Amino acid sequence: MGDIFGPASGVSSAIVVSNEARAMYNGGMAGLTFWSLNVNIFRDPRWGRGQETTGEDPTLAARYAVRYVKGLQGNEGNRLKVAACCKHYTAYDLDNWNGVNRHSFNAKVSKQDLEDTYNVPFKACVLEELSLMKFPDNRYIVSDCDSVGVMYTDQHYTATPEDAATESIKAGLDLDCGPSLAVYTEGAIKQGKLKEVGVDGALANTIAVQMRLGMFDGTKQPYANLGIHDVCLMSSNQLALEAARQGIALLENDGQGPPLSTARHRTVVVIGPNPDVTVTMIGNYAGIACGYTTPLQGIERYVKTIHQVGCSDVSCKGNQLIGPAEKAAQQADATVLVMGLDQSIEAEERDRANVEPGHQQELISRVAKSSKGPCVLIIMSGGPVDITFVKKDSHILAIIWARYPGQAGGTAIVDVLFGTTNPGGKLPMTWYPQEYLAKVPMTNMGMRADPIHNYPGQTYRFYKGPVVYPFGHGLSYTTFQHSLAQAPTSLSVPMLSIHLENNNATTLINGVRVSHTKCSTLFTSLHINVENTGTMDGTHTTMVFSSPPEGKWATNKQLVAFQKVHMMTGGFQRVTVDIHVCKHLSVVDRFGIRMVPMGEHTLHIGDVKHSLAIKPTIEEIKY
Repeated sequence: MGDIFGPASGVSSAIVVSNEARAMYNGGMAGLTFWSLNVNIFRDPRWGRGQETTGEDPTLAARYAVRYVKGLQGNEGNRLKVAACCKHYTAYDLDNWNGVNRHSFNAKVSKQDLEDTYNVPFKACVLEELSLMKFPDNRYIVSDCDSVGVMYTDQHYTATPEDAATESIKAGLDLDCGPSLAVYTEGAIKQGKLKEVGVDGALANTIAVQMRLGMFDGTKQPYANLGIHDVCLMSSNQLALEAARQGIALLENDGQGPPLSTARHRTVVVIGPNPDVTVTMIGNYAGIACGYTTPLQGIERYVKTIHQVGCSDVSCKGNQLIGPAEKAAQQADATVLVMGLDQSIEAEERDRANVEPGHQQELISRVAKSSKGPCVLIIMSGGPVDITFVKKDSHILAIIWARYPGQAGGTAIVDVLFGTTNPGGKLPMTWYPQEYLAKVPMTNMGMRADPIHNYPGQTYRFYKGPVVYPFGHGLSYTTFQHSLAQAPTSLSVPMLSIHLENNNATTLINGVRVSHTKCSTLFTSLHINVENTGTMDGTHTTMVFSSPPEGKWATNKQLVAFQKVHMMTGGFQRVTVDIHVCKHLSVVDRFGIRMVPMGEHTLHIGDVKHSLAIKPTIEEIKY
C-alpha cells in the first residue's frame, strides 16, 4: 500500500521480512512464528512501546495490519510462509508508569471505546483474512510471554497455577509463551479441573498451523528454495532505504526548498547524542542489520563535517559539553543537530514521565543561537517530543522527524537534508505539549473528553486543545492542491421497518444501526483532483477525514481513507477514494453499538470541505 505515515509498502516490507525469515529457518537459525505486527492504538504519548505501533488512528492501524500480515504470510493458498500475529489484544498501552505496572493494571475500558477504537484493528485482522493468534479455520491463539503465570502470580486472578492453566485453555488459548501450560496442565487434568478434550483442541489448532507452515513436508514445502543467499539482498537494502525516506516527516521549513545546499554549505557541524548511532536507528524488536549508515556518515558523503556530541547521551543530564558544540557551530557554514530519544528513554517496561527534552533543550537553543549558518534540527524517536520552544526559535531553519529510521537511516536523512529526496511522511500520532499530560493520567483509558472532570480526551479524534503538531502533519519541498471532481451530495441508508424502535422519529433522526441496514451495498466514491503546484517533484498523500453531524456525537473527525501519489512538477492526477458508509461514516454509541448518524456529514480533503447528507429509507418486509 505505500503507507502514508511510515515505511514503504507494508506488503513489500513484509515480503522481504518473511523471505529472510524463511531463509533463516531453512538454515536452522530461526523459527516461523512472528509476533508481528503490533496494532495496539498509540493512545498516550508516554507509552514506551508506542514506537512499535502504526500510531493513534484505528483506521490506519487496521489497514496497515491487513496489508502487512498478508505480506508476511505469503500468497500460496492455505500455506503460510511465516505465522503472523496481530498483537496485543486489546487496550494495551501502559507498561510501567508512576508505580503502575502492566502486570497488575486493571484497564477499565468502556464498550464504546472498545468498539470504536481499541478493537478496530483486531477486528480487521480476523475478518479480513488474517491471523490474530486466533480463530477457527486453522489458526491458533497464543499468549504473551508469561501471561498465564501472571494471572496467578501478579494479578491473583486464580487461586492456583493449575487454575490459571485451566481458565486459559477453557477461554480458547492454544499456545503458551512460557512454562505455565507445560508445567501445570497435567495437574489441572488430574485435579479434575480440565478435560483432555480441551487440550486436544489446543493441540489440534497448533499442529494445523504447523502443517500450513509445511513443517512436516521436508523439501516439498513451497519455500524450501529460500536460503542464506536471500538474506541482505541489494534489493532488500534498497527497500530499507526507501522505507526510511518515506517515513521521514518534515515538521518545519522556513525556506522555499531543502534546508541545505552543497554549493553554499561546504562545511557542516553535526551535533548531538544521535548523529553517529547505529543500533538506536533500528528501535526495539529488530534483527541484526545488514549494515549501518549513520547520519554523520551520510552527511560526510556530501560535505566536510565537524562532529561534537554536546551531550554524552540522550538523557543529557549535564551541560558541560555544550560549550565546545557552540564554538564548532560558530565555525561551520551550517549546523545539524541530531537529537531525540533511544531505548534507554522509551521501551517495553519503560514509559516516559514527560515529553520534554530536558537538557537537550539548552543544547539546541544555545547551539542554534551560536550557529554561523542555518541550523537544522533532526529528531530521532519513536514517540513525540514537546519542541514548542524550537518552533519559536528563529535560528532554527527546519525540523525533521526521522523516527527510528532503520539501517539506512543516515542516508535517508541526508537525502532529505540536501534535497535528493523530497519528504512526504506524515505524523501517525498527535504531538502534545507537556502541560497536556497533567490532565491525562496514563491509567485513564477513556478516549472522549469529560469537561466536568477537566479531562481533555485523547488523540486527534476527541481532543480539541492545543498541540505541538497534529496527527497527519508533514510538509514537502513542493506544494499540492486538491479539488473535488465528483462527489455525492446525499446517500440513502435502507432500513427494514421491523427494526424501527417504538419512537420511530428518534430512531431515524439520530442514526441507524449498521446491523439494521444492508452495509454490503453502501459504498460511494470520491474523485479528487490533485495537482503539484510547486517547483519540485514530490510524493503526496491525499487524506480524507469525516465529521459526523454537528452536536450529536463526540468525534471531531476521523480518517476514513488515504492514497499516496507521486507527481512531477506541474503534474496532475485524479485520485479515486472509496467510502464504505457503515465502516467509515459510522460512530459508536455509549452502549458499544455502531450506528450511521443521519444528517449532514462533512468530508475534509486538505482545505476542501464537502457536505454529504445521509438519509434513511424504510423498506417494508414482503411476505
